[in-house]
Amino acid sequence: MFRWYPAFVRGPGAVGLLLLRLVVGAVFILHGWPKIQNPTGWMGPSADMPGVLQALAAVAEFGGGAALVLGLLTPLAALGIACTMATAIYKVHWNDPFVGAPGKPSKELAAVYLAAALLFLLLGPGLLSLDALLARAWRRKP
Repeated sequence: MFRWYPAFVRGPGAVGLLLLRLVVGAVFILHGWPKIQNPTGWMGPSADMPGVLQALAAVAEFGGGAALVLGLLTPLAALGIACTMATAIYKVHWNDPFVGAPGKPSKELAAVYLAAALLFLLLGPGLLSLDALLARAWRRKP
């Protein structure tokens, strides 16, 4: 049977997931904020990305970042961020080196964020999350 959440990680692992969620979530809120101000045109008029896909990326970054910070709807947030980072690697950084010279473009950071999003998809948000709190409340319902 498909489960949206694996067993919630407890103990030190839950603290580690919380810290990673807070940092990655804050980064995506900050990256997504200017994009959400102009969701269908943040890439500029010469972009080859349709406005609807630009809006999805803006929502994935800003909304997904907020969801990660809260640990709420974590699988959905992680999926949106993973898709956005995979697209960034393919469309923007494909010809860049994996690790570039300082100040030069590379795949490095997008790959790290993609890996973090995949981690949240595989492990869930951990016990220190709203998802875990809501799951406990849902199980107690008669």
